[in-house]
Amino acid sequence: MVDQAITSQTNDVTQTEAQVAPARPKPKQPRQLVRFSFYKLDQQWQLLPEDVREKGKRQLLQIYADYAAQDELIRTFSLYGVRSDVDFMIWQATYNIDNLRRFNSLIRRSLMGPYLREERSMLSMTKRSVYVGKNARGAHDPRLVITPEDRKYLFVYPFVKTRPWYALSMEDRKRMMGEHIRVGLTYPSVSLNTTYSFGIDDQEFVVAFETDNLSDFLDLVQELRETEASMYTLRDTPMYTCISEPLDQILDALGA
Repeated sequence: MVDQAITSQTNDVTQTEAQVAPARPKPKQPRQLVRFSFYKLDQQWQLLPEDVREKGKRQLLQIYADYAAQDELIRTFSLYGVRSDVDFMIWQATYNIDNLRRFNSLIRRSLMGPYLREERSMLSMTKRSVYVGKNARGAHDPRLVITPEDRKYLFVYPFVKTRPWYALSMEDRKRMMGEHIRVGLTYPSVSLNTTYSFGIDDQEFVVAFETDNLSDFLDLVQELRETEASMYTLRDTPMYTCISEPLDQILDALGA
């Protein structure tokens, strides 16, 4: 009888604890780290013997292939003939920052490494937008996983809002962003990848637009300049027009 009473009391306590215990939060979907790395190949590389350049080229291509084989997102884009300060860009997304660091280290220690200047890099992270509902669709879907559409052009630039923007009420910001989004949806040929850099790099956002139509993007940006939200833009330069191209073709075009 005593044992039964103890068992009954224990069950009562367990049930009570289950009733008052707070619900466990659902595990959050992990975010990706995103990096845009812009390189310039020193022309002194072209003065090296052909066999050395060929070996260095094969080595760099192997580093790239090995990274891509790990099921990591990586894409290359050319900027030669478009900008004078950079020749190509590497776009990466990963769940482990050490993967970015290891890849960068391998390039630095390669034969071509001393001749490849990393002129600029931007680090950011995926995050759901506070201005778009979870069930949103289309170009403004707040995805936590970067899924490139692999179009011809990728337009990349850092973005910083003014401090007064963050002093506005959420209602006002949502209203202005609603206009911003509606303008974007009138250009279905242009898709947007927005990533966030608060506290982890100099900018607040990195935006990357994908399209096959250069003029559509130009018209979109011009129209966005006329929206109310654009009044709160502090900085959105430099702007990079990147053209999708395999790394081996980029190196050939650069005379590597």
